[in-house]
Amino acid sequence: MTLEGIIRPSDVILVSGGARGITAQCVIRLAEQARCKFILLGRSSADGLEPGWIKDTHSEADIKQRLMEDMKSSGEKPTLQKIQEAFKSLLAKREIKETLTAIKRAGGYAEYVSVDITNGPQLAEKITETTSRLGPVTGIIHGAGNLADKLIEKKSINDFETVFSTKINGLENLLHTVPVSQLNFLVLFSSIVGFFGNIGQADYAMANEILNKTAHFIKHKFPSCHVLSIGWGPWDSGMVTPELKKAFEERDVQVIPADVGASILVNELLPSKNTAAQVIVGNAPARPAEDTSSELRQYEIHRKLTLDANPFLNDHRIGEHAVLPATCAATWVASACEQLYPGYVFFSIDTYKVLKGIVFDEQLADEYVLDLKEIAKSQSGEIDFEAVIWSKNQKGRKIYNYSLRVRLVKESPAMPVDPAFNLTSMTGAQIIPGDLLYKNGTLFHGPAFQGVEEVLQVSPGKLITKCSLPKLDEKMQGQFTVQTGNPFIYDAIVQSLLIWAQRYYQAPCLPSYMERLEQYKAIPFGETIYVTLDVTSQSETAVLGDLTVQDATGQSYVWIKGLQGTISPRLKNLIGSHNSAN
Repeated sequence: MTLEGIIRPSDVILVSGGARGITAQCVIRLAEQARCKFILLGRSSADGLEPGWIKDTHSEADIKQRLMEDMKSSGEKPTLQKIQEAFKSLLAKREIKETLTAIKRAGGYAEYVSVDITNGPQLAEKITETTSRLGPVTGIIHGAGNLADKLIEKKSINDFETVFSTKINGLENLLHTVPVSQLNFLVLFSSIVGFFGNIGQADYAMANEILNKTAHFIKHKFPSCHVLSIGWGPWDSGMVTPELKKAFEERDVQVIPADVGASILVNELLPSKNTAAQVIVGNAPARPAEDTSSELRQYEIHRKLTLDANPFLNDHRIGEHAVLPATCAATWVASACEQLYPGYVFFSIDTYKVLKGIVFDEQLADEYVLDLKEIAKSQSGEIDFEAVIWSKNQKGRKIYNYSLRVRLVKESPAMPVDPAFNLTSMTGAQIIPGDLLYKNGTLFHGPAFQGVEEVLQVSPGKLITKCSLPKLDEKMQGQFTVQTGNPFIYDAIVQSLLIWAQRYYQAPCLPSYMERLEQYKAIPFGETIYVTLDVTSQSETAVLGDLTVQDATGQSYVWIKGLQGTISPRLKNLIGSHNSAN
């Protein structure tokens, strides 16, 4: 990962908030990669030499003691507020000096400019003065920001202005001084709070979401400029105390190591990343389930699906056309339900019917509609939905694509454990390598769905597979990014039915109905799972079975009852193999 040739040594990057904190970490990493020039903007003053009597003092207690002694010796009455202000000023100057030194050591060059970026005329004057020496600005990183965390009813106008003006007025002033038309890139430091929200940070969330939307607008208006808003999660920096880090862990919020965050910024500036205007770095904080109204509501959600927006579809083709996996439709519904009720999680699906699958051909509808109808709510924390995905054909006639029922719960039940589950009994001469099944046509799936590693056992009544699917790049996931349900891993699970049908009927099989699915725990990418298919019914046209998905200790991730696959010899010319999976 290098920026050589992308950012030249002659380039000048303007960075707000760039001399301290996480922005400084990113600038130092950029200096290592690009060896260019930086103008670092900050409110702190860096003027004046550090007095000799405090140079070698580093502990907070010792520094404050010496500051107090200096105030007394100069006839000034030391107060806690004065000492704290002097202490913060001293640390700021030290950090600025350390950042400038680190940039120089990395091969770059930086000048620090003390300025309030919310003061437009002052900002323009100081940038003009500095660029007359260094050259025109070719890139901007807007990393400045303030916090004033309080519940919204306790916030003052001044609190709002403190938070809002630095992010929004500051960006406006930067772009008035340096027009976007002369920039190679513009990076805005946003926050996951702008995407997910957070208690006590209504103003901060609003400001960061404006940055996100601004990035989309500017990218559309100036396509030649690499524009990006990065929604950072919390960094493992000085601001994150051990107590705060523990609080994040309790809420399942991952803290970003400083070196990882800086590397992510560098990576996002590569030309190959110039596609999305907004990225999220971090995870959604866990939220307690809210009390729900007893009122039963209905929703209508519209979605346009395209092949270009979903690269994974090229790995799921029947003949020449890409086909939406049934698992994608199901997880679309489950995720939509979860988004309506933060804090609740998807638990089960009932009576899932594939009525007319979505094929990406000339008949692809302009949009697909998800109708959600709440049918039950319980005091114990369960919400049941009835869902239908439909579209209209070219003649305007309504076509039903999928129907199912979904249940959300406040907390998933504990993972059941099968004490009889024994991996050692599954090894033997029957083992079939998964890659052979994808090569010989038993399975038609491309790399995004190639999760079957081995077939461990196969018989007329049972099939056991070992599965694991490497993490799929989010860009590859398209409009079906993994949330609680993972459609890509679920597809690998369902492939058990296809393998069995090919072996015993030498014909392709596609899932068409499922009686019930229960998910006790989400299956992460890279996790090794064992899928046991118990065949309960079979004929020349269909196979019906129950599936249990477990880890190596016998704990169940997922249980599926009544999964039906339609066996279709007519599909032999399009998918599948004429050879049994030997």
